[in-house]
Amino acid sequence: MWNKISDKVESFFGKISGVLSQDIGIDLGTANTLVYVKGKGIVINEPSIVAINQKTGRVVAIGGQAKDMMGRTPAHIVAIQPLVDGVISDFEVTEEMLAYLMRKAQGNTRALLGPRVVIGVPSGVTNVEARAVRDAARNAGAREVHVIEEPMAAAIGMDLPVNSPSGSMVIDIGGGTTDVAVISLGGIVNSRNVKVAGDRFNADIVSYVRSEFKILIGEKTAEEIKLSISSVVENDRLEATARGRDLVSGLPREIVVTDADLRQAIAHSVEELVEAAKEVLETTPPEVLSDVMQRGVYLAGGGALIRGIPELLSEALGVPVKVAPDPLTAVVRGTGIVLDDIEGYQEMFLADEDAFVPTE
Repeated sequence: MWNKISDKVESFFGKISGVLSQDIGIDLGTANTLVYVKGKGIVINEPSIVAINQKTGRVVAIGGQAKDMMGRTPAHIVAIQPLVDGVISDFEVTEEMLAYLMRKAQGNTRALLGPRVVIGVPSGVTNVEARAVRDAARNAGAREVHVIEEPMAAAIGMDLPVNSPSGSMVIDIGGGTTDVAVISLGGIVNSRNVKVAGDRFNADIVSYVRSEFKILIGEKTAEEIKLSISSVVENDRLEATARGRDLVSGLPREIVVTDADLRQAIAHSVEELVEAAKEVLETTPPEVLSDVMQRGVYLAGGGALIRGIPELLSEALGVPVKVAPDPLTAVVRGTGIVLDDIEGYQEMFLADEDAFVPTE
């Protein structure tokens, strides 16, 4: 009987808290932004792109609609990414995008109070960059904002023992940056953030096709090729068709690109990524390093889906490398877990210098 009463009380207060406020977790990525709503799960996965009418200064489209416009807009409409290399490059546009996503996430249910928001950002962001994220979220309607580093959020989302005195290593290959971090006792022991990730691979492919085939393709085409045939190890021949403008004749032309072409295109960037992971391991304390050797390295982010990346890293680092279940959502799932116990994860948030600290 008491169990039934307890369940009813808990259900009642759950409904009340849902009316008062809806807690939201956000993976604020350079390529995609994912939104988690407490009690509902992941409700939004949209490209971090905003289309703006330069004549009026108004936002025309956000997310998927804006991405569809890329490369196809008239001169006065520009589709831009307000985040570059994982940090805010255009504050006002980021604020507009966050406000839109938070409204969309909450749907028809309008809470009395603004939501508590947990946002994932790349490791190693400066205090100024973290403050820009907080300010953008507050101006978009959040009443309380907590910022957590993405590799920590990914580790939580992968259910790694982040609070235990044993080391875990996470490599989060995102759109703008790759985070390499070793985590132990609820903190990051050692980390590196490198600007080698999905966007860099796209630029490598555009540059390679231009120099080798004398054809100019767009970044969107490069991304489609990367998603369909990219591979860092030799396997069965994979092919994709690319259409672009012939740089000699100026006319449209179609070519066939293979996985071997892509391997050559992104080889230098992949090498940089591997070197970053090696540097982190080389400067990690021996006790923590032994844990990593035993447990292995965990991959998150869209880059984890490139064929052969786990095998290549495992061979280069000398430790097992495992891909997280659904690596694209690891960070936002971590923010969702944090929302269930914000007080318990308080020490993992980046310090808010603007927060009021009472004096004795």
